[in-house]
Amino acid sequence: MKRWQTLAVCTVMMWSVLCGSAVHAQASEGWAPAETPLMTPWGEQVDPENVWPEYPRPQLVRERWANLNGLWEYAITDFRADEPEEFEGEILVPFAVEAALSGVGQRVGADQLLWYRRTFEKPELERDGRLLLHFGAVDWQTVVWVNGVRVGEHRGGYSPFSFDVTGALTDADEQEIVVRVWDPSDAGSQPRGKQVRNPQGIWYTPVTGIWQTVWLEPVGRSSIEQVRVTPDVEGDAVHVALNVRGPRQGHSVRVAAMADGETVAVAEFPATQREVTLKLDEPRLWWPDAPFLYDLTVELTGDGQRVDRIESYFGMRSIEMAEAEDGHLRMILNGEAVFQYGLLDQGWWPDGLYTAPSDEALRYDLQFTKDAGFNMLRKHVKVEPARLYYHADRMGLLVWQDMPNPMLAGQQDRHAVGPDDPEDATFTPQERLQFHAELREMIDSLYNHPSIVVWVPFNEGWGQHETNEVLEWVMDYDPTRLVGGPSGWIDRGVGHLKDMHSYPGPSMFPAMDDRISVLGEFGGLGWPVEGHLWQPDQNWGYRTYHSQDELREHYTELMEQLPAMIGEGLAAAVYTQTTDVEIEVNGLVTYDRRRVKLPVDELAELHAPLYAPPPVLRTLVPTGDQEPQVWRYTTDEPAEDWYELDFDASDWTTGESGFGTEDTPNTTVRTEWDTSEIWMRRAFVLDEEPADDEKVLLRLFHDEDTQVYINGVLAAELTGWTSRYVLVSIRDQAREALREGRNTIAIRCEQTDGGQYIDAGLVKIQPRDVPVLERP
Repeated sequence: MKRWQTLAVCTVMMWSVLCGSAVHAQASEGWAPAETPLMTPWGEQVDPENVWPEYPRPQLVRERWANLNGLWEYAITDFRADEPEEFEGEILVPFAVEAALSGVGQRVGADQLLWYRRTFEKPELERDGRLLLHFGAVDWQTVVWVNGVRVGEHRGGYSPFSFDVTGALTDADEQEIVVRVWDPSDAGSQPRGKQVRNPQGIWYTPVTGIWQTVWLEPVGRSSIEQVRVTPDVEGDAVHVALNVRGPRQGHSVRVAAMADGETVAVAEFPATQREVTLKLDEPRLWWPDAPFLYDLTVELTGDGQRVDRIESYFGMRSIEMAEAEDGHLRMILNGEAVFQYGLLDQGWWPDGLYTAPSDEALRYDLQFTKDAGFNMLRKHVKVEPARLYYHADRMGLLVWQDMPNPMLAGQQDRHAVGPDDPEDATFTPQERLQFHAELREMIDSLYNHPSIVVWVPFNEGWGQHETNEVLEWVMDYDPTRLVGGPSGWIDRGVGHLKDMHSYPGPSMFPAMDDRISVLGEFGGLGWPVEGHLWQPDQNWGYRTYHSQDELREHYTELMEQLPAMIGEGLAAAVYTQTTDVEIEVNGLVTYDRRRVKLPVDELAELHAPLYAPPPVLRTLVPTGDQEPQVWRYTTDEPAEDWYELDFDASDWTTGESGFGTEDTPNTTVRTEWDTSEIWMRRAFVLDEEPADDEKVLLRLFHDEDTQVYINGVLAAELTGWTSRYVLVSIRDQAREALREGRNTIAIRCEQTDGGQYIDAGLVKIQPRDVPVLERP
């Protein structure tokens, strides 16, 4: 697939070669980025005369096109104002007006309009030819005029759209484009992700206006408008559906698939036929570790001559929910259970906000993800330019694609759904239609990318409305992918995935027989790296540390817990997050992309065990949710040696686990404990010591601060609380203290506020030996 990259770089020059006229932006003298706290290395290299020159639509490529990125005129007016007679200055497209790289760096309010203006030289068109004006994405409501003629309007901040501007062209050499944009940000109810007018916490600077490539494309009177490719792994085939713009009598289509430059399947059919199936002999599948892509060409012909030709590609990949060999429901990729471990990828940039400074920068985040041993990313409440998914297709990164949410979390209005709210948010009919229209556009525009394996229509309770109806619609509209139930918070019982959020976690829903248990967000371990911060203080992480060693220690602890959970049925996990974002310092990379917090080779080594065959878990000491367990306990402070192996606790009270109060969620309380502290002990017998290659973990539910001892040795010391049973690594000295015969567990738990509960047991992990498969 190397030729795709070459084409993407070179075709920006094709307009002047094939059309006899070039497209010129304004002169760039005097342009400079606006002030920003941080700048990426790529932001420093931005050239207004060559900004984002790559071909913007890798899955439907034509040779002739013209890039309109560069300096445009701009103005900000009152919401009711007409087109301004005088523009205020220059703005660098495709960067939002609030971004430093736009050269403006100015907020636009919900009561204001943002205007753009530029000219382009009229191209030479074929007889009856058409000229299409394309926008990668504009946030949010866009109206476009060409030479004073209104050519179209679009509502939606994340999807590509186009207008046929042929009828607005004049005989003059120079043609004028004027664009008007209105974006209410969080004053409106439209999908907007994490943009807010008052950035704070997990909410970021708003983005207004053009933020992806703008370009022109000449086509014939008849042309290929859309190609929809559906791989059929089971049937050794690929189904290709076409939309032909303006088909004429006698037109025909030729579709050809190529592998390594050799044609492997061809079909010819009338242009009025909408779909064709290409059979593939022993198809090569698309895998994360072997992401093979077929080339695809589609030609439209008439009267023996080529009318149109596009180039594309596809990957042979299937994804489904099915029972794996270990008996758990898992995500089955091409017939194999593949554990998916990825990063929450928010796609924000300190200099470009929604827009990466360059294609190289966009690719950097994905390459870091791949090199660090992740096989997946969750694209969080944002839709990226098509080139990101193209890079993911080529690299072999799985993608969970979120739908941008249409509300501000925590907002106490009809759009709010709290973590325990039994009712969905209330949307008006118009709001529901807009959400559904943008959801459909997102799926349609990204359908062909083999990297995308999961659609996530809702994140937590943010704008969650008509939950099951929306999820069922997506499952029916695109049956080739899995659909996540609401990611975190409020599950309504529909969707292939039941998705937990647990910070720092990890944790999981118990394995189910009708849905897949996944961990859609966890971690959030923060380290504010001095010199790489959006603001020098008041930064935050779900947990905050102050050195690389601290971060390494606690990240390693999280990774040591995951294999056991995989053995219990966990099918995927998403760590928060790829990079820091504004005041969040939860990233594995700083916001300016200049510092990787943990070396990629260390990360890859930590992640490798996650992709091994799921281990077998054996219970050494049951917990109370499995069956009642008898403990000795006291709420009066005992002697100093209370935790020692041979301590005599015969005068302590006897009770069955778990211990706590009935109002503590997700608990099985058999013995009431409502004082500030409790001390507990129990004996257990091991038939034999765990083998050297068997890992031993605590299975623990603690609310709140807890110390656990095994045979008198401190095994774990934990602060805070969990909302479910979690698996916790024990210290090496405690592991070595386990012995054949009689052993003891001793626990102290301290309660400060809210619910309270304590219960613990032990499990061991037995590795499963399975041969490693070689990909063709």
